[in-house]
Amino acid sequence: MKRLYETLIREHLGEHRQMVFLTGPRQVGKTTTGRVSAGPRHAYLNWDIQSDRLTLTRGPARLAEALQVSSRSSSGHRTVVFDEIHKYSKWRTFLKGWFDGWSNRSRTIVTGSARLDVFRRGGDSLMGRYLLYRMHPISLGELLRGWSPEKEIRPPRRSGKDAFRHLLTYGGYPEPFLKASSRFWNRWQRLRADQLFRDDLRDLTRIQELGQMQVLAQLIESRVGQPVNLSNLASEVNISVDTVRRWILSLEAVYHCFIVRPWHLNVSKSLRKQPKIYLWDWSRAAGAGARIENFVAAHLLKAVQGWTDAGLGEYGLYYLRDKLKREVDFLVVRGGDPWFLVEVKSSGRRGMNPNLAYFQKTIGASHAFQIAFDLPFQEKDCFSESEPVRVPAETLLSQLV
Repeated sequence: MKRLYETLIREHLGEHRQMVFLTGPRQVGKTTTGRVSAGPRHAYLNWDIQSDRLTLTRGPARLAEALQVSSRSSSGHRTVVFDEIHKYSKWRTFLKGWFDGWSNRSRTIVTGSARLDVFRRGGDSLMGRYLLYRMHPISLGELLRGWSPEKEIRPPRRSGKDAFRHLLTYGGYPEPFLKASSRFWNRWQRLRADQLFRDDLRDLTRIQELGQMQVLAQLIESRVGQPVNLSNLASEVNISVDTVRRWILSLEAVYHCFIVRPWHLNVSKSLRKQPKIYLWDWSRAAGAGARIENFVAAHLLKAVQGWTDAGLGEYGLYYLRDKLKREVDFLVVRGGDPWFLVEVKSSGRRGMNPNLAYFQKTIGASHAFQIAFDLPFQEKDCFSESEPVRVPAETLLSQLV
């Protein structure tokens, strides 16, 4: 299926000389999107292919010669796609040399299933030579419409028959979502977990205790949406607190999980240190309540990172909780200022969470939503409301990226 990132990358290639860094989870569609966006004349090199590895280790000049990319050429730009090049210990030095020598005659897309700005293994800084785009699983907004980088919020749109339910059940990775089969989902999950722990983490970190790392990942899946207690996790996995902290950073780096931190500005007696943790693949969250909260968290993270990557401003995702145990699930911040609050409920029959009104008044957020998953879609702009309001999950999420 066509991904919204294709439009974004094509616009980048036409307007900017900086390299595209396209990062995201394994099997989210980065390679396909990168190659389709690059056009029919692109060159593709994958570090995992032995012949390509030999070409890359010979250096940028030999590559330019092999691809007939010359700084003196009068022909159009040649687009080159480098896949998984971050596994090369000198990848940053290579890309710096490639960009500095041949960016006037080529355009470059770099894709990888680990954070290209995390695994810095030597070489000079690439600052100013690339723009980062973070590719997420399919969201409801992406499913319903293409990319519209000029706007943050779009009009609500109803999803097709079963699309919303399939997205919640099978996750947003293209293959299991399109198959919509429990049997395929089970087999795909086993294969992906093996690749994640036996390939990605082994290749990109020095962690040897991969069995214990998998135990930690399973514990995280069972505690989605809960404040992270490093001491408890360390005790259950039988490792130190510092090791738990380092391993969670590694799981973040390979896009297994992400952290949502508490917002404390203008909130008296707020929590400051305990983050909550969620999965990139919400379909793995244990329990129906955790899954719907993770589903919303992933949509909000995709929105704030998508808006930021598109150049609309700086956005962030947080949650609210104070020492009196008043809590709201999510807060979206725009330009450093609170923008809208989101509380997640499975049923619309539940009363309005009074903490929404309290925190909206306290921090000055423009909107406060309590979304319910059993309410039918309504064709009404949620962002037209300034007071705390109960809205269908399908309606609000359809307005995001």
